[in-house]
Amino acid sequence: MSKNYEVVIGLEVHVQLNTKSKIFCSCPTSFGDEPNINTCPVCLGLPGALPVMNKEAVKKAVMFGKAVNAKINKISTFERKNYFYPDLPKGYQISQFVVPIVENGEIILDNGKKIGITRAHLEEDAGKNIHEGDVSKVDLNRAGTPLLEIVSEPDMRSSDEAIEYLKKLHAIVKYLGISDANMQEGSFRCDANVSVRPKGQKEFGTRVEIKNLNSFRFIKQAIEYEVERHIEAYEYDEYEDEVIQETRLFDTKSGETKSMRGKEESADYRYFPEPDLLPLEVPDEFFGIEIPELPNEKKKRYMEEYKLKEYDAGVLTAEPELAEFFEKMIELGVEPHAANRWLAIELLGRLNKAGINIKNSPVTPDKLSLIAIREKEAVISGAGGKKVLDLLMEEEIEVDAAIEKLGLKQVSDEGAIEKMVDEVLERNSDKVAEYKSGKEKLFGFFVGQVMKASKGKANPQIVNKILKEKLK
Repeated sequence: MSKNYEVVIGLEVHVQLNTKSKIFCSCPTSFGDEPNINTCPVCLGLPGALPVMNKEAVKKAVMFGKAVNAKINKISTFERKNYFYPDLPKGYQISQFVVPIVENGEIILDNGKKIGITRAHLEEDAGKNIHEGDVSKVDLNRAGTPLLEIVSEPDMRSSDEAIEYLKKLHAIVKYLGISDANMQEGSFRCDANVSVRPKGQKEFGTRVEIKNLNSFRFIKQAIEYEVERHIEAYEYDEYEDEVIQETRLFDTKSGETKSMRGKEESADYRYFPEPDLLPLEVPDEFFGIEIPELPNEKKKRYMEEYKLKEYDAGVLTAEPELAEFFEKMIELGVEPHAANRWLAIELLGRLNKAGINIKNSPVTPDKLSLIAIREKEAVISGAGGKKVLDLLMEEEIEVDAAIEKLGLKQVSDEGAIEKMVDEVLERNSDKVAEYKSGKEKLFGFFVGQVMKASKGKANPQIVNKILKEKLK
């Protein structure tokens, strides 16, 4: 990106709340059911059907507001947002416009920069269009699923800042337990508003919205493509013609954004008060809801309490399931740095390679903890522990049984090891003389010979200790 320009990014994130029923009716919100079976007169928009507010959705919105230090409005309102999509049965969406339930929050990046959250409002999701060749179908199971739309200030100045903001937001909603935030299933998706302006210019450039992005990698690629397109238009004096206010889609195959439609303004939606719903009054008890320890707080605690490096603490707190796994290992008596090594490096490396989520790990905290404990007890070496972990990834087997099966149990009997050391030194008397005359690098040779004699089973610490004593 040219240093002569400044990027301005604002993000709109749609989070599906994990309530059991839809926002205005009792239809289930389960994913993956047969098309159009989770519908009723309310979410189908049939005449005479009246919406009823889902109290649990309100509670979850309040929890989010507390987590981002936002103002939670005691009274908020719903409006009708009028536009036609084939997957929106009523021809309008019930949303919050004039007074949202949450406003004026913030997300703090690792460098201390604050990204403002303008508002977070409740609304109903639309259905899903399915295109198969020349035929288009609609599945209305998703229509009416409660959404929390989180709108940021245009405070981000690079794709990296945008991704960090999104990852922190993603972690917060998962820690709160208000959404599964599964991007592949569309329960955490993003619209990115991108503009570019010459350095020093106060006025924003022309804003383009990139719609329905559902992976961090694609969001980054889409933003960077759009930024380059804007800068190129500036450089070739084609900005007024090439960059117009519009909605674009990102083609994941070509890596390009393509025009979808002209961007609507709020006036185009003809908002007016929802006549079938009273203003929403948040119950007093919701303001006193306790929220769990959040990622930033947990990361800071790990650094202070467990003396972990900032990077390691960040990895362990990125997902609530990962932090829970780590804390279980600590409870089972594993030293924090050992727990971090076995979990964040060894197990995660294997899970990532296999494409397995930590939630579905075949290796439980109990088993991984026992590997770490057996290493500390010198029953197995670190290298042996890795072999045990490899076997546990493939087979349903207990740790001690795996150690026996692989023949990895270390010899820690000092008498037996001393006998092996004596034999090695006797066979290599010439090298012993060289060592004593100053060639101390030969120490590694002696260690290797003893380990070879023990078929790798001798405890390395005991081997080192006895060799040092013998070679004095």
